[in-house]
Amino acid sequence: GINHADFSIDGRFVIFTCEYKGSLVKIDLVGRKVLGYLKLSKGRMPQDVRISPDGKTFYIADMKAAGLFLVDGDRFVEIGHIKTGLGAHGLYPSRDGTQLYVANRGVARVYGPPKGKGSVSVVDFATRNVVTTWPIPGGGSPDMGNISIDGKTLWLSGRYDDAVYVINTITGTVKSIPVKKEPHGLTV
Repeated sequence: GINHADFSIDGRFVIFTCEYKGSLVKIDLVGRKVLGYLKLSKGRMPQDVRISPDGKTFYIADMKAAGLFLVDGDRFVEIGHIKTGLGAHGLYPSRDGTQLYVANRGVARVYGPPKGKGSVSVVDFATRNVVTTWPIPGGGSPDMGNISIDGKTLWLSGRYDDAVYVINTITGTVKSIPVKKEPHGLTV
């Protein structure tokens, strides 16, 4: 089954990750047909996907490959890999389009222990290099979230830790806020 997706810059096609098949699928949105499948070279547990600001490269997080695959969307071929951290999962472009924040859960499987070696890596889109990595103090499991409208705060859920991580994207400081599970949802 399909998992996460992102669209080509012109909206002609979409690329989905297929987490349990270890592959990607490219779908023609105009002709409404599958254009092909791409089996990843290693890892093979693809998660989130984001297109680069220039619209040429898709970044694919893979939990078991400890980083990101780079895929040429037009040719639908793997063109590289960037090591970010174990359990690479959620991808969030900075508001100015210069960086990509990568949530690394710290484990390479669906279920993991609390207080793991989770982190957030910052990838520079221009150089395709990791410029810094922010560890979760005391351990954690950053997963999915989003960026504030002003781009100064990255919010991520703590997948295995009943927490929300609040990360200052300027300084890299990380604050962990515990959440309490209740019958009607979560409270912070």
